Amino acid sequence: MHDSTVVVLLGTGNPRPEADASGPATAVVVGARVFLVDAGPGVERRLAAAHLPIDGVTALFITHLHSDHTLGLPDLIFTSWVMGRKQPLAAYGPHGLQNMTDHLVAAWAQDIEVRTNGLEKRTPGGYRVDVHEIRPGVVYDSGGVRVTAFVVEHGTWREAYGYRIDAPGRSVVISGDTKPSENLVRAAAGADVLVHEVYPEPRTAPNPTESATWPTYMRDFHTSDVEVGQLAARLQPKLLILTHIIRRGATDEELLANVRKSFGGRAVVGHDLDRY
Repeated sequence: MHDSTVVVLLGTGNPRPEADASGPATAVVVGARVFLVDAGPGVERRLAAAHLPIDGVTALFITHLHSDHTLGLPDLIFTSWVMGRKQPLAAYGPHGLQNMTDHLVAAWAQDIEVRTNGLEKRTPGGYRVDVHEIRPGVVYDSGGVRVTAFVVEHGTWREAYGYRIDAPGRSVVISGDTKPSENLVRAAAGADVLVHEVYPEPRTAPNPTESATWPTYMRDFHTSDVEVGQLAARLQPKLLILTHIIRRGATDEELLANVRKSFGGRAVVGHDLDRY
């Protein structure tokens, strides 16, 4: 574990509810600051379980607006306010994030009214979100931490990003949801840690309850374990972390075996609350 910059996996799962794998969320902790990438279901409780601040992260970065990456957003907004957040939450992400946030605030209007003017008073305006709808490039640069957004290819999504976080002594790249991406290869050059989504290539054949187009969907929207290994072999990170795992019954050992067909460096299968 690095002394200054630590990767904490808050959610390593996928849209299917799983008891031990919350929705996608990865924290990069730099000293006392918490930079959160995605807000999948369960994120606020995973922050608590990881002993990270529940009254507000330093900044939130959304990769894309798929529900499994954003269902924890209202929890992050309102629970952190209830727990004492006084300043707006800084949130960065694709176009449409402002509209989503506006609707969430409107949906909880009665809660805001009671907590602002009732007996359980909280800091007025502490629920607010300072939304930054981004374009590729540097989106955050403060206190020695620089966050760069880069476009990735996630099927029919018009706007999806990965993020590179350069912090004291360590650089971390988080892929977001993507098929194998040359943009990611360029953005991740020289990075210490690559956090990448994955599915098991040998298990993509549809079962009787699934559409025959399932394998095409997986290839267009996601990256297989074999492909992640090939990407890592080109990039040679000091650590490869597999997350947002669409398991389809695959074991950790099976995923790593396919990665190691190409990549001989350190690779791990991520689990919720792991720290690296």
